[in-house]
Amino acid sequence: MLAYQIQSAGEQAKLHELPVPAPAEGQIRVAIRACGLNFADLLMQKGTYQDTPAAPFTLGLEVAGVVDAVGAGVSHLKPGDRVAVYSGQGGLAQYGVFDADRAVLIPQSCSFEDAAAIQIAYGTSHMALDHRARLQPGETLLVTGAAGGVGLTAVEIGKLMGATVIAQARGADKLAVARAAGADHLIDADEDLRERVLALGGADVVYDAIGGDVFKAAFRATNPEGRLLPIGFAGGEVPQIPANHLLVKNLTVIGFYIGGYLRFRPEVVRNSFETLFAWHAEGRIRPHISHSLPLSEVAQGMALLKERKSTGKVVITI
Repeated sequence: MLAYQIQSAGEQAKLHELPVPAPAEGQIRVAIRACGLNFADLLMQKGTYQDTPAAPFTLGLEVAGVVDAVGAGVSHLKPGDRVAVYSGQGGLAQYGVFDADRAVLIPQSCSFEDAAAIQIAYGTSHMALDHRARLQPGETLLVTGAAGGVGLTAVEIGKLMGATVIAQARGADKLAVARAAGADHLIDADEDLRERVLALGGADVVYDAIGGDVFKAAFRATNPEGRLLPIGFAGGEVPQIPANHLLVKNLTVIGFYIGGYLRFRPEVVRNSFETLFAWHAEGRIRPHISHSLPLSEVAQGMALLKERKSTGKVVITI
């Protein structure tokens, strides 16, 4: 089988021919049909991601496909089942073996591409806004990087949860994508974020995927008792948070990393995915996939992420 793998530390990832793996006890083998790309894949190639596996490993964090074989002790899944798996690695390949308890059945109405695109982007936003920030109907949600993979889903889920959504992104095209996802107010990245948000009444919850100066501006535009979610640092700078300002405005900064829940509360992730696939079946969410590319063009897909030329998700079909 073909797999997009890093075979030794510091080596550039590329397609390799590997044996088809066999599932061990508690595992399933999946004939992979689609894999979503994430910014974490870029960081793993540089060895800077917090959960970078030891080499050799195959890139690809979220997959969808068909169960091809089951290992001993697996009774709730069978060959032929359509599943989504938040794998953490191993997705950019024709086959993969994964722990069975990470797999979620996907509805027949859900394409493999959509199933691959939903997991991390929608799961991150759903768990962050609902489980962690407790976003309430009528509150104002500010989303930075609102046309990106996770930002766009935060706009969509924020609206589903009854919030007024302010979306910040760069350029008219990306802002149009955010508006189509349900944003009530649009702010271009070249505008004064703090000034614009305050003019709209301030933010009760901030969902920030950029970091750096963008986070600082959003922080200063947050209402008393507001909650801030530093989701990512696509701008390259991890913000330093002034604790004294937290006290003055009674603010809460909430840490959230979806991968961590797989280790200490995996049922939260599974429950979130089940909710999201039910919403998809009901037509309440629709992943925005700007590019769908074959496995042979995975390097081009990574470049789209690196150069910020994509909106929503880039999905590799296999």
